[in-house]
Amino acid sequence: MTSPSDRAWTRQLLARFVTLWYLKAAGTTAFMVLFFMGYFWVLRNPSREPWPMPTLPIDDWVPFTPGGFAAYVSLWVYVSLPSALLPDFRELLRYGLWTAALCGSCLLVFWLFPTLAPVPDIDWSLHPQLAFMKGIDASGNACPSLHVASAVYTAFWLHRILSQVGAPSFLQMLSVVQCVVIVWSTMAIRQHVFLDVLAGALVGWLFAWLSLRRASRAGGFTR
Repeated sequence: MTSPSDRAWTRQLLARFVTLWYLKAAGTTAFMVLFFMGYFWVLRNPSREPWPMPTLPIDDWVPFTPGGFAAYVSLWVYVSLPSALLPDFRELLRYGLWTAALCGSCLLVFWLFPTLAPVPDIDWSLHPQLAFMKGIDASGNACPSLHVASAVYTAFWLHRILSQVGAPSFLQMLSVVQCVVIVWSTMAIRQHVFLDVLAGALVGWLFAWLSLRRASRAGGFTR
């Protein structure tokens, strides 16, 4: 039998999800379109010759796993969750601005200090999905990994949101596991090396800390 507390957090999440759903859907779509326009412009117009990222022994500890591609692309669903679960326009706007600041900062770094992931000795023709992605991305814009930064940033925001509605701990753990799997996938499909991942995690943590601290001071997350 479902307890009143269980119904309370599910009702809160549902109420947040349907609030301004049309604006959230349109805004998320527009943001992603604009982001990819900027991302590929920077990729094709670096300010200087891209520098290959060095590898460390830890890069060899993560085996090449083509199946990690599914986890890699799951980021685009994962990063959409915080905005979908925000309670009002003010919080949505604040989140959008901080997310734009995170992405914009990384794009600026990519343009000023372009980097490339090292080319592994892999026959990409045996992995069509990965070959297609490699052909588009060319493994550029490597450090910091914006994929990792976005996942870590999202994990912190989801932790705050789920805590505010009193969601059970298993949802918190599920979010953390998803974040870790996404981070792992960036190395498993050889899109990034460890230094990219480390830098991306630090960027994601920094922007999460700054944005959530400002949100708390502004009186956000009260519902």
